[in-house]
Amino acid sequence: MAGVLERALAVMEYLSDKPEGEPLGAIAERLDLPQSAAHRVVTELCRCGYVRQVREHGAYALTARVASIGLSYLAATGIVDIAQPLIERLAEISGELVRLAIVDDGRLTWVAKVQGARHGLRYDPDIGAEARLSCSASGHAWMLTMTDEQALDLVARQGFGAPEDYGPNAPTTIAQLIDILHAGRQRGYAMINEVFAPGMTAMAAPVQRQPEPAIGVLSIAGPAMRLTEARMLALGPELLAAAEELALASLASPMFRKRFPMQGRNDQAA
Repeated sequence: MAGVLERALAVMEYLSDKPEGEPLGAIAERLDLPQSAAHRVVTELCRCGYVRQVREHGAYALTARVASIGLSYLAATGIVDIAQPLIERLAEISGELVRLAIVDDGRLTWVAKVQGARHGLRYDPDIGAEARLSCSASGHAWMLTMTDEQALDLVARQGFGAPEDYGPNAPTTIAQLIDILHAGRQRGYAMINEVFAPGMTAMAAPVQRQPEPAIGVLSIAGPAMRLTEARMLALGPELLAAAEELALASLASPMFRKRFPMQGRNDQAA
């Protein structure tokens, strides 16, 4: 049986993409909790200031306190400030949505974005979500830096995304995913077409300084009618250059200096 802390975190994660709030019954059903247990958890979260009750319809929603914790953490790492000019430049060049995801504790989370599209259809998913590794260009790009066995281990823990929840070309078998990863390794970056969402394409490159593990991923995403395969191939060099530049600049972030102390000292000596 899940502990109180685990239940509380599960409630917060579930409410993270429900800004209008969710009724107690829906929370209990989605998390497979007795309604009495769900009520105790949300009551305690309300008391601590992380959840509030929406008076109009009695639903429960996260408070801004949750976001402030994440924003304070990212501000302290400095990584978003370091990446912002590079993301803006790539968005201007591509004319599409550019996002940065960071790797932390076996997860890949989008933390910054810049929308390059000035007109027409804009693709703009929520920031702060954890990437579905099997169904996103960002997830594929991160897994390009691993062995097939390491990549499959992460996907096995998270699970394959279902096509009805993502795009019609979302891989659902190990063989399909391996083929995608092998093609991406040959290019040096990931490319997907109607995998993350219907009618959408994306490309992504790992932010990595060899021989260290990847610290993040840069991605470009947009409508398939505009961000075609030919357009993505043309943008490949720009994406790779931006990812390499960000990998070098990341040494200025306290987060990554602590993670790779020897790397920083070696670069300073050089």
